[in-house]
Amino acid sequence: MRSRAQAWTLTVGFLALALVPVAAALTHQPFYLDLFRRMMIFAIAAVSLDLILGFGGMVSFGHAAYLGIGAYAVAIPAFYGIESGLVQWTLAMALAGLAALVIGAVSLRTSGVSFIMITLAFAQMLYYLGISINAWGADDGMRLARRSAFGPVDLANPYVFYYVVLGLLVVLLALGHRLIHARFGVVISAARSNEPRMRAIGFATFRYKLAAFVIAGAVGGLAGALLTNQTEYLTPSYMHWTRSGDIMVMVILGGMGTLFGPVLGAIVFLLLEDLLSAWTVHWQVVLGPLLVLVVLYARSGLYGLLPGGTHRG
Repeated sequence: MRSRAQAWTLTVGFLALALVPVAAALTHQPFYLDLFRRMMIFAIAAVSLDLILGFGGMVSFGHAAYLGIGAYAVAIPAFYGIESGLVQWTLAMALAGLAALVIGAVSLRTSGVSFIMITLAFAQMLYYLGISINAWGADDGMRLARRSAFGPVDLANPYVFYYVVLGLLVVLLALGHRLIHARFGVVISAARSNEPRMRAIGFATFRYKLAAFVIAGAVGGLAGALLTNQTEYLTPSYMHWTRSGDIMVMVILGGMGTLFGPVLGAIVFLLLEDLLSAWTVHWQVVLGPLLVLVVLYARSGLYGLLPGGTHRG
């Protein structure tokens, strides 16, 4: 019964997302396309963090580094005339995955505060590297020469771009669902609960956790590639630790370890940001208590409050 309620909840939610362009066209409000597309891009980033945070218990405070790497992997080739989206997005995922491999190989040998600080340190190093390279805009950033080209798929068309992002989000969630219910996901979740026991029965937990780290990094790189195409602008602030904090808040707000929860968390977080920032520049003061209430009284986040939402994954 719970699975059926969850299926209906998800179907209604994604149907609503699919109808956003229709509503935007009927009301002549293209702003909603940009807003919800941005929500889905950050939802992709949040889902990738949830893999290691919610299911693996790895509190990475440098996840925005992969977002920035993916963004640079699109903007820099475009700056030099390479506009193929296949090349750019593949490069974004590959470089972000490689960075995650290096960061994970070092940080996963530690735990607790040490792990958090190492991931944060790597992200900040990449951030300061970004603001120091004058050829690519340094602290001012750089404008994207042209959105990624995919032949007949024209990302310059806001409606086409919207459904590309929605399609990628749906594919990511489908693959994520299969991954966390496979042996890989079971080992990652079990290692979070009792890693010494998992090692004792013969599982190489370090390899599993490192693989999860790389997958999360690569998907974060894809989100960065999408974000650059969304804003048509690149800035090193994509990699700042505050951006990592925003993504982590989305995961916690939506529900850690629920897979679909971070999508809801990203939508609610950015919607509140948009509404509250129009009311006051101190919108975080309002958001903070809301997050505290969710953490205290909704163990599965906002997703757990939905019909069938307490079912993990």
